[in-house]
Amino acid sequence: MKILAISDLHGNYSKIKLMLEKVGDFDLVVITGDLTNFGPDGQVEELFEMFDKFEKPVFAIPGNCDLKSLLKTLDESKATNLHARAENIGNVRFIGLGGSNPTPFETPFELPEEEIEETLEGLVCSAENSGECGPIVLLTHAPPQGACDEIPCGHVGSGAIRKFADRVDLIICGHIHEAKGIENLGKALVVNPGEACKGSCALITLAETEKEKPIEVELIEV
Repeated sequence: MKILAISDLHGNYSKIKLMLEKVGDFDLVVITGDLTNFGPDGQVEELFEMFDKFEKPVFAIPGNCDLKSLLKTLDESKATNLHARAENIGNVRFIGLGGSNPTPFETPFELPEEEIEETLEGLVCSAENSGECGPIVLLTHAPPQGACDEIPCGHVGSGAIRKFADRVDLIICGHIHEAKGIENLGKALVVNPGEACKGSCALITLAETEKEKPIEVELIEV
């Protein structure tokens, strides 16, 4: 399975066409938050037009800079709203949680660490007990503490998300613009594809049945 990973669009969808031209074939798009610039009010039409550019399935979660009303907008769109939900594609289990852990900026979609942990515990337990033998992919906007989360003052990722790094195979996040990259944390590979509004994305190749097969990641700039 080839996954096109996008994050931090912030209402600027001008690079999407160039991304699609550069990445070639893929099976699924995942968008890990900050789809809008403190919207969707006034940005719904542009957002739907952006989704229409993708001919493959789209999983999306909100970021901390999205209003909580984005959840209703996603439910009405062609994308699949994966916030606090799970979906299977083939043998791969995708689980999602949008928003972020608390920040100093009091942005619209922040969640207490306790709520993040409680929600993810339910989702991960369900995935573990589903009987599927394929990989578990966690989509979050905030990175786990200690991977793809460093700014000059230190690591600012979610401690709650970090607790699940040994229970999932891949974490695709965003949020920390300065921390674009790929890092290992526990058994999980953590990927922050960077700011899509500036032309960054990632193409992730994931084996659907062989959990021990390395996950391949190409960071892309357009």
